[in-house]
Amino acid sequence: MVLQELKEQVYKLSVSDRLALVSLIIESLQATPSLQPDKSNAVGRMRGFLKTDQPAPTDEEVEAMLEEQVVERYLH
Repeated sequence: MVLQELKEQVYKLSVSDRLALVSLIIESLQATPSLQPDKSNAVGRMRGFLKTDQPAPTDEEVEAMLEEQVVERYLH
């Protein structure tokens, strides 16, 4: 049964049967082991994304970039 057919069938159930179905779905989700990502690994990868050989922009350069974005957004 495809999802669309299942959705159509759900509305034909009584309220108590729908509640029982919701309980069963929740139960099945709780029984499924959750995949928790390794946070320390994710942090390391993010640091890698941020690495660059270029120096950080100055305050004036950041201000110019922000102003350029505003001009792009509202004047184009």
